[in-house]
Amino acid sequence: MEISNDSNSRHFSPTPRLFNAFFNYRIFQDVAGDITVVIDGESFLLHKFPLAARSGKIRKMVADAKDLINLSRLELNPPGGPQAFELAAKFCYGMNFEITAANVAQLRCAAEYLEMTEDVREQNLIARTEAYLNEVVVQSIEKSLEVLSACETLPSAAEEVGIPDRCVDAIAMNAYEEQLASTFSRLGCDDESAELKGDRLDWWVVDLSVLRIDFYHRVILAMVRVGIRTSSIVASLMHYAQAWLKGLGKLQIWNPARAKPNPGTTEHDQKAIVETIVNLLPTDKCLPIPLAFLFGILRLAIILDANIACRLELEKRIGSHLDMVSLDDLLIPSVQTGGSLFDIDTVCRIAVNFLQRVEDEETEECWYDSGDIGSPSHASVLNVGRLIDAYLAEIAPDPCLSLQKFVALVELLPDYARVIDDGLYRAVDIYLKAHPSLTEDECKKLCKYIDCQKLSQEACNHAAQNDRLPVQMTVRVLYFDQIRLKNAVSGSSGDGLFSQRISSGVPSAALSPRDTYASLRRENRELKLEISRLRMRLSDLEKEQAFMKQAMMDKSGNGKTFFTSLSKGIGRIGIFSSRRPTRKKSQKLARKGGRSRRHSVS
Repeated sequence: MEISNDSNSRHFSPTPRLFNAFFNYRIFQDVAGDITVVIDGESFLLHKFPLAARSGKIRKMVADAKDLINLSRLELNPPGGPQAFELAAKFCYGMNFEITAANVAQLRCAAEYLEMTEDVREQNLIARTEAYLNEVVVQSIEKSLEVLSACETLPSAAEEVGIPDRCVDAIAMNAYEEQLASTFSRLGCDDESAELKGDRLDWWVVDLSVLRIDFYHRVILAMVRVGIRTSSIVASLMHYAQAWLKGLGKLQIWNPARAKPNPGTTEHDQKAIVETIVNLLPTDKCLPIPLAFLFGILRLAIILDANIACRLELEKRIGSHLDMVSLDDLLIPSVQTGGSLFDIDTVCRIAVNFLQRVEDEETEECWYDSGDIGSPSHASVLNVGRLIDAYLAEIAPDPCLSLQKFVALVELLPDYARVIDDGLYRAVDIYLKAHPSLTEDECKKLCKYIDCQKLSQEACNHAAQNDRLPVQMTVRVLYFDQIRLKNAVSGSSGDGLFSQRISSGVPSAALSPRDTYASLRRENRELKLEISRLRMRLSDLEKEQAFMKQAMMDKSGNGKTFFTSLSKGIGRIGIFSSRRPTRKKSQKLARKGGRSRRHSVS
């Protein structure tokens, strides 16, 4: 009898189903079958002698039979079912067939069940299948993957004989050897060729996607142990997610109602896949994971109700790079019915993680200052401030958005995250317009977060005429606008207020060194923030100066004097206009009868 191996064949031949047809007319025309083996309802008419010669289990069953009636019919339940038993029976009869990567796992498990050991007969089926596994399967990633996939239908039996462990280790080691070979080949190439080879994706990254999530988990852990590149691990995780989580696509994940499971997986399976992928994400900070991928996984984790640890891990990873996030990424749809359209709580936790990261970095740099104006840390905080203000403006029109959640997100950012409050003012104005039922006290509570000193000239002009704002807010805007104009005309730049803020930040000698450092950090932030504001004021003054110069150049043609041009320039600022007090009185009278809805920046 010969059993051929397909070590030189790249394609996998299907297992033939010839056994039943062959035995219908009996192998031996002159000897009738004397035993019927029943497996999963399928009967095989066979002979005792060839089976008992190779199978220790059948030999014991024949020896223990008390009469011919019990001996004529055997019911077995081998792993792999009738297909695996058919091949094992062919082996017992000495028929030729091919051991392949597609059937070796079933044959090995069936041979173990039938006790086809060397003690029963030399060169038995267990030895033959073990030789194929050791000489062919573990030498190839491709064949190891196919055998490991076949083990999905043999969960307990395959584990008992150790097939999955050997395949997992073989995949990891072969991938590592290929990685080393690729590295050495790049060293012998020129720079351009090495760069092209370095950017090429490892071929096994795609092939790993055929595995079930539990086997895939074991393979990735084995690859991490042997030292596979982190970039290859991340690429494999992303490809596996795209293959198994069909809702990860950009067209579906933005709408929870369209996020449908893969036809071959249930919702529970997809939940396990999401949680496993998040658990496998590398912790290497030097290799950032694409934010689009993290947001896609986070949305699916929310939709599938993944465990809290999974969602918090994703939020933490996203929060560490919040300064590079786009506004569309933050618009996470809410899965709760009857509430806000967007998941505000998730965004709040992401922002908290970012601020915690900034605070931790500052603690590590406790004896030197790396937060100068223009430094990466300071710029990232300002970017996040602008991003949150834009997010607030985007969600403000939602009629189901409660004031409590809106305010919680507004007060989340520290004062130094906003150089100007124009973005915050715009978001508040849109919220007031979309929620006209707010009481006067609620409007005051919301508007108190706007610093009138941090509003640009354009925002001040709009706020002074905005009927939706409380009277106290409008008065503050007019007051600080007049102070600004007075300083501009007199040539002052707010040195008094600036000096006062500096003097208020002097640390006390009674403070501990750590508290002293924290106080100095706060003072430094205030100074840098004030410098940024002064730069904004200087920019406004330069614009006004340019306008006045243009007016002076045009005065000869229109018969205007310098003072009339100056008064026109000041009038554009809209502070000393004679109509302003009258307008304010009319606004107060109008509020008693109802609110106007004009002059919206939304």
